[in-house]
Amino acid sequence: MSSEKPSSITTTIQQSIQHVSLGTLCKSMAISGLVLFLFYTVLFNNHPYYQSSSRFTLFKLRWPLYPKDTYTPNIHNKTPTNLSHIVFGVVGSMNTWRHKRSYIEAWWRPNVTRGYLFLDRPPTPDFQPWPASSPPFRVNEDVTKLFKVNYRVVTQVRIARTIVETFRQGDEEVRWYVMADDDTVLFLDNLVEVLAKYDHNKYLYIGKNSECVRSNSDFSFDMAFGGAGYALSYPLAAALATELDRCIGRYPIYSSDLLLQTCLADIGVALTQEKGFHQIDLHGDISGFLSAHPQSPALSLHHIDTIDPIFPFKNRSASINHLMKAAEVDHSRLLQQTICYQRRSNWSFSTSWGYSIHLYESIHPRSFLRRPLETFKPWSRNARPPFYMFNTRWLRNNPCEEPHVFFLESIEKTGGDQIITTYARASPRNLPPCSSSGNHSAEAISKIRVFSPAGVYKESGAVECCDVEQMTNTSVTHVKLRACTKGEIIA
Repeated sequence: MSSEKPSSITTTIQQSIQHVSLGTLCKSMAISGLVLFLFYTVLFNNHPYYQSSSRFTLFKLRWPLYPKDTYTPNIHNKTPTNLSHIVFGVVGSMNTWRHKRSYIEAWWRPNVTRGYLFLDRPPTPDFQPWPASSPPFRVNEDVTKLFKVNYRVVTQVRIARTIVETFRQGDEEVRWYVMADDDTVLFLDNLVEVLAKYDHNKYLYIGKNSECVRSNSDFSFDMAFGGAGYALSYPLAAALATELDRCIGRYPIYSSDLLLQTCLADIGVALTQEKGFHQIDLHGDISGFLSAHPQSPALSLHHIDTIDPIFPFKNRSASINHLMKAAEVDHSRLLQQTICYQRRSNWSFSTSWGYSIHLYESIHPRSFLRRPLETFKPWSRNARPPFYMFNTRWLRNNPCEEPHVFFLESIEKTGGDQIITTYARASPRNLPPCSSSGNHSAEAISKIRVFSPAGVYKESGAVECCDVEQMTNTSVTHVKLRACTKGEIIA
């Protein structure tokens, strides 16, 4: 008996302790689990870049969302968007870099702009040392080691993934990523002002489709064409960085732009279109297109090598640099069309500021002059009408409808408050005067000077008015830009 009593007591105590410990443990686990659930709920419900219809899906979120665990964008920062908030990703190739370098350097601002040129392979020794006037280079990852893809789409996958590789560089205080090609020319100040009107804390995909119906039909009318450039807000780029590679595996798509648009559609984001992005899916002389630019800030030009130089008597690189001189002086008016009339001679003046002036020997309504002259050809050689996403005017050799064409010659700021741009005649029109206007020939006009206010930028989308001044020197005409008066009719 004595030997069994201690054993019985010990067993009873152990059972009691075990019972208490299990009960306490269960309660502790339940309380801890509830606290942990509430903690995650509060944390993620206040996260600006997490969107989910189910609260429980937050546990599936993959980390890190950002390149650095320590960096979270300050969504409460109310400072206006400026150039330092944008990171550029430019897609290039060593095969073409030598002759496309000048296009990038026309808009790149060393030590000011942030971004990278992504190449398909490392630069050869003859390109070293790398010029400070160009963006710093990076070499794209070898996609053949990441995916089993057809050799025909290797380049397209490389291009599509450049946005992810740009994001993973880990730049801080970024609001926007802007992607472009190495033959894209960007107008930075206009780009900053356009992006500043959007909320960079939201999922935003901003760009433009092609000028040609056929190109949009072949790919998508709702797709940003990457050569024109497109912008992704930071949170959208962060979401895409976690999803793009899986998306590439899902869709056997042979176009980088369409692949990107398809992946963004899976995230639930549609394209926001901005008219100032220009794919330039055109061939030949695009002066007619640039001379009737929409009332929207000019943001980009692409396919510089597939079109004629945009200024006569200059090569492509010199032409772009010439246009950039105007952009540096007044970006807000660049390529913006202003129309006015000289009633005494029945002349119409259409000014594309910083680029060209068309002078017509007849009075034409603005609705007519806003249609670009079809000096260009569509991108696809075998396309059928309708060719373009906009209305055009045909060249008819009609002296009342064919303009005298003048191109930007020089630009200067006066000591006062004016900017003077001078436009010189490109060539004789070689047509008789317009008889319906009273045979007031404009053939004697060799130059037109345009006066615009310095320091007073044109508001985006606003239409300006102008007055034509008759000069004693009949070979020179002056046009003065001004704000339209209330209720002013131009007809």
